[in-house]
Amino acid sequence: MVRNVEELKELSRKIRIHSTRMIHAAGSSHLGSNLSMADVMAVLYGRVLNVAPAFVEDVGRDRVVLSKGHAAAGFYAVLAECGFFPMEWLDQFYVNGARLAGHATNDVPGIEVSSGSLGHGLSIACGMALAGKRGNLAYRVFAILSDGECNEGSTWEAAMFAGHHGLSNLVAVVDYNKIQALGYTKDIVDLEPLGGKWKAFGWSVEEIDGHNIEALVSVFERVPLETSRPTCIIAHTIKGKGVSFMEDNVLWHYRAPQGEEYINAMKELGAQP
Repeated sequence: MVRNVEELKELSRKIRIHSTRMIHAAGSSHLGSNLSMADVMAVLYGRVLNVAPAFVEDVGRDRVVLSKGHAAAGFYAVLAECGFFPMEWLDQFYVNGARLAGHATNDVPGIEVSSGSLGHGLSIACGMALAGKRGNLAYRVFAILSDGECNEGSTWEAAMFAGHHGLSNLVAVVDYNKIQALGYTKDIVDLEPLGGKWKAFGWSVEEIDGHNIEALVSVFERVPLETSRPTCIIAHTIKGKGVSFMEDNVLWHYRAPQGEEYINAMKELGAQP
């Protein structure tokens, strides 16, 4: 199903609702990280990717690697909304023995690789993209990175590798919400000029508002931006986007909403607690 812009906005709202409900029920963490990437995930799965439940193991399918695997709730949410597995599974998020672990795991339909050990996802995506090139396969690989993991040296080794091999079937999406675990990214290890760094490693780069659905559709439908280079999309986002008291607030990297916090968050998202 190819969704229009209004349908994509509704899908991103549902991702935020599911993520909030799941993390509340589990008493887990990383809600802010899930909310910041919801629009990116909605556009990818609702409009861009050549993958569907009916051909989830087809060799020609597009691949997504959620390098920021701690944001698993939103990943599970979009997969459930798109029919990869039953919606009821979301109720068992983070429950011992259930299918949906706290970090993305590849025994869940639609998830290519277990992730969450930060700095490794782009390397895995490079391998997938290189295999596609060498096998003359038309699939694309999308790696979703946090800005915090751009502190990792392994990320830049992978970036150099991709540029050297001209992996034009590879797209790195940096969820640049400016906050990592315990503070603002600029205060921990400043990444700027982030776009310039990726360009220096041989990538085509576009920086966009990561909450502007139209802009996301436009750039994703134009990749690769250059036929001989990998693409990096730097999505400027807001941690906790969609819930006013969570937005740009370091607290919501680890905190789970409870009580009035949960009730108010769900009201702002237009849902019943």
